[in-house]
Amino acid sequence: MTVDRVKAFESLRQSFITASLLLMPEFKLPFKLYIDALGDGLGAALHQVQIINRKPVEGPICFISRQIKPTDARYGASQMDSLCLVWALENSITSWKDVFLR
Repeated sequence: MTVDRVKAFESLRQSFITASLLLMPEFKLPFKLYIDALGDGLGAALHQVQIINRKPVEGPICFISRQIKPTDARYGASQMDSLCLVWALENSITSWKDVFLR
């Protein structure tokens, strides 16, 4: 391996060791919901921009995902994105309640 690759690997490894991967929610700040409908599953990530070390940092609060049901497989791309959005909003109360009760 080259010196640059070793440095990049060590930098990435150090960021995983030292940084918290999930942020704790700040309820006074707005949330962002990212969705994606892939070929075989739906996914959503709840993010928030928080001030960390005097800098705005956007980070994930939590993630949810599920496999596509056989009846969903017939949908087109825009319909799958709509399905993913509705599913994520419906499940934001039930699936993410553990995050908010921490």
